[in-house]
Amino acid sequence: MSQSTATAISPDSGEHWSAPGAWTVAEGIHRIPLPLPMDGLKAVNIYVLEGADGLSLVDGGWAITEAREALSAGLKKIGFEFGDIRRFLVTHVHRDHYTLASVLGEEYGAEVLLGAGDRPTLELTNGDLDGWVSTDRLLAHAGAHELAAEWAANPPPAPDLSHWRMPDEWLSGDVRLSVAGRDLDAVHTPGHTQGHYVYADPAASILFAGDHVLPTITPSIGFEPVPVINPLGDFMASLTKVRSMPDLRLLPAHGPVAASSHDRVDELLAHHEDRLAQCLASLRSGRRSALEVAGDLGWTRHERALASLDFFNAGLAVMETKAHLELLAARGQATREETESSVLFAPVAPA
Repeated sequence: MSQSTATAISPDSGEHWSAPGAWTVAEGIHRIPLPLPMDGLKAVNIYVLEGADGLSLVDGGWAITEAREALSAGLKKIGFEFGDIRRFLVTHVHRDHYTLASVLGEEYGAEVLLGAGDRPTLELTNGDLDGWVSTDRLLAHAGAHELAAEWAANPPPAPDLSHWRMPDEWLSGDVRLSVAGRDLDAVHTPGHTQGHYVYADPAASILFAGDHVLPTITPSIGFEPVPVINPLGDFMASLTKVRSMPDLRLLPAHGPVAASSHDRVDELLAHHEDRLAQCLASLRSGRRSALEVAGDLGWTRHERALASLDFFNAGLAVMETKAHLELLAARGQATREETESSVLFAPVAPA
């Protein structure tokens, strides 16, 4: 069973995984946790790869002053500075991974690489800014009309477009990259976002896993500004893809370094199969919305009721439940009916 994120100690540092510093995880590879301005996740891990031509970083952090200062301090501890960065391999477009990479890449001429599946999100950000408040429509479609009203009443601030420039290179498919004297396999793993990538270093038996395989929590599913039909199906297929790779040391974006990618992938797949079974059991009472099913489930490792969550986390919970219901429909275990106000699901009777 995985540790709690709140108490997890990382073996590379011997301290809580979010403790500031530059922690060596392998020869020429260092983990620098950068702070996040949120209660749930305290930090994001940035991985620094030393090479003859300079540094390559896996992910960049959130473009806030505290993160920039922590990255500068971490680089100084290992004898480097921002000008030594040659490229950012960003696992996905979320702000705690992408925005500081975008800013520093522009300032220092470092390349930024990002999965092409995240291009619609960046285009939305740089064009139709109204799309950023569409969460209320997504929640209404899931039957959560009161939550939708709360989201509509609390729209996020308009993004600073200097944090969201287009990358220098879009990654498409699975490709091998020569980075910092290493051959890295860039593996497309859609699910958490459609453009998510993990980076495997087979020679060093290391997986830079981003948010795809997290050691203590599960990543959000079904919560993108440009939604897709079956994000959980994509995510589980991507987990199976990573499981088919050699067992690698897990270097996640959030949480401590872990010994086995296989062990954690198995746990994540089992978790979602269990949630699918719970969702199907909830449907046995008749046609139901994602909101109604989410109300039957426990949330967080403490099995909290949906009603006890704040509107942001309740919104995540409802959208994740909808992703499970969409997968049940795709598997032929549930029916799906669009109504004027929302989409309803019901179990398929056994033959």
